[in-house]
Amino acid sequence: MNIVIIKYNAGNIQSVSFALDRLGYKDHLITSDHEAIRNADKVIFPGVGEASTTMAFLKQEGLDKLIPSLKQPVLGICLGMQLMCSHSEEGNTPCLGIFDEPVKKFIPDTSNPEKVKIPHMGWNNLTKLKTPLFDASLENEFVYFVHSYYVAVGPDTAAQSNYIHPFSAALQKDNFFATQFHPEKSSDAGARILKNFLEL
Repeated sequence: MNIVIIKYNAGNIQSVSFALDRLGYKDHLITSDHEAIRNADKVIFPGVGEASTTMAFLKQEGLDKLIPSLKQPVLGICLGMQLMCSHSEEGNTPCLGIFDEPVKKFIPDTSNPEKVKIPHMGWNNLTKLKTPLFDASLENEFVYFVHSYYVAVGPDTAAQSNYIHPFSAALQKDNFFATQFHPEKSSDAGARILKNFLEL
């Protein structure tokens, strides 16, 4: 299988690569080459970073036009998921518009001392799962999150979690899948989710 991880100015690419190695997919390619991305069987769009500077880089490389045009299964991770939405409050940034959802910043819940800290960092469970990314055994499994911004529950929500309030832990629309959590850092549950994506 021809798997591409999109290379751009965001962190976390190597940890995704290592996760694919552990699953036995050692021949994947990390690249920003348009032809290689377009010809891949599966595309992974990971990310840790800041929305406005990252979108500026994607525009500079023409990836802002390429990514939404892809027809094969695409998986966005963390910042990758947020950049696939319509707009982010981080830097007041217009994004790729694959999902018609805004990205908002968490507002601390001062009435609950356990939910005051931003970013949301740690293990939370997945509920209300949809799409082939998740099989029934993943309901209520715990996965790892690190984020200050979130997507509200909406029509493209494929899984929910809760921090301060319910939010989209995953999105799906047509061939585009995305997770706010880091499957590559989510132990066995994360490995199963990545494997489900690669077997679509």
